Amino acid sequence: MQTAMEQLDPSKSKSSQVVLPHPHILHAKTSSIRMAGHSKLQVIADFDATLTKYWVNGQRGQTSHGLLQQGNPEYDAKRQELYDYYHPLEISPSIPIEEKAKLMEEWWGKTHGLLIEGGLTYDAIKKSVADSLITFREGVVEFFQFLEARDIPVLIFSAGLADVIEEVLRQKLHRSFKNIKIVSNRMIFDEDGHLVSFKGKTIHVLNKNEHALDMAGPLHDQLGDSDGFNEDSASVKKRTNVLLLGDHIGDLGMSDGLDYETRISVGFLNDNVEKSLDSYRKAFDIVYLNDGPMWGVVELVSQLCSNEGD
Repeated sequence: MQTAMEQLDPSKSKSSQVVLPHPHILHAKTSSIRMAGHSKLQVIADFDATLTKYWVNGQRGQTSHGLLQQGNPEYDAKRQELYDYYHPLEISPSIPIEEKAKLMEEWWGKTHGLLIEGGLTYDAIKKSVADSLITFREGVVEFFQFLEARDIPVLIFSAGLADVIEEVLRQKLHRSFKNIKIVSNRMIFDEDGHLVSFKGKTIHVLNKNEHALDMAGPLHDQLGDSDGFNEDSASVKKRTNVLLLGDHIGDLGMSDGLDYETRISVGFLNDNVEKSLDSYRKAFDIVYLNDGPMWGVVELVSQLCSNEGD
């Protein structure tokens, strides 16, 4: 196993390692995307433990769903009970995918119902994020900046809550990016800031993909960016080269619904490396180990956008 690993950039991180299962295939994909030009490229990324760190100060970092505190201990406890019941079903290898999808729909529906019934407010979201243990990987800001400068759309797919993710971006990055779209569960608040409903179809861990793209609102709608990215869903789907980032093999399904030509997939294997490395090697073009930074992906996307047409 050690021979397949090489240090990505010792100057950036001493503990981060990268596995390239098929370097020749990766080289061919990189060349193909570079030749097509960055106007054909889009980035699809999972949020939790992909853009954000898995470990924060020696503790397991929080997810965008897990950080949410309603300000109502009774309902926080009820949501935890649902997690304790459904999460083992989510990760069970013995439940057929169709049955599991129904269970996930059930779980998300009950959780969303508790958020409404428990009187969640937008102020509670802001406080939850401020108090949270959630941090972006090093290099994420530079990654977003590089893509924004070239008008390359970034679709963040999440089975969590769009409003929470947007608040995390607002508080932790302190700026907006006109090229980012959040494809996630969006809340509807009344004029007093109380949650009253959710918009559109429920997005859970088994259906977060480009079929759900039309549900997404651009991030600048919420962050007040007047120079917002105006590329609609149809034109995004015409960008048929994909850089996909995820931390679970199931995240590869995020490009379902897109008739892509070339896809480079990057997997972040944050924990249980020895147990999971084999399956990640088979699934992804590049695998980063041990909760590494985003610098390698920044380097990759700069290669994809260099010397176009040469």
